[in-house]
Amino acid sequence: MQTMTIYILIAFGGATGACLRYFLSQLMLQWFGKGFPFGTLFVNFIGSFLLGFLYSLLEHGQLEAALWRTTVGVGFLGALTTFSTFSVDTIMLFQQGFWLKAGLNIILNVTCCLFAAWLATQIVKG
Repeated sequence: MQTMTIYILIAFGGATGACLRYFLSQLMLQWFGKGFPFGTLFVNFIGSFLLGFLYSLLEHGQLEAALWRTTVGVGFLGALTTFSTFSVDTIMLFQQGFWLKAGLNIILNVTCCLFAAWLATQIVKG
């Protein structure tokens, strides 16, 4: 693939992932309110699952690596997942004195997202 094509695919995937992240975050905010960063947790979980799924498909040779890794892995999922937002959400919870929520946010994001990635690899294995 040519360099310009790669950047266009990353940009397309990134724009789509960022829009979906915003949509899902707003949806979680409507459903659960703003007392806990459920939107960040949800997109991290979904993104971890999808990246685990993609990784497994690529490792098993079921997808053409250059196109899928670039467009979906780097672009779409790179923009969808929000571990930088997770970090800021957690710091803000700590600063506001919500120690239990901050700890819960760390535990849930790490364990749920690791589980999602593992689950996706198991699904692909069959």
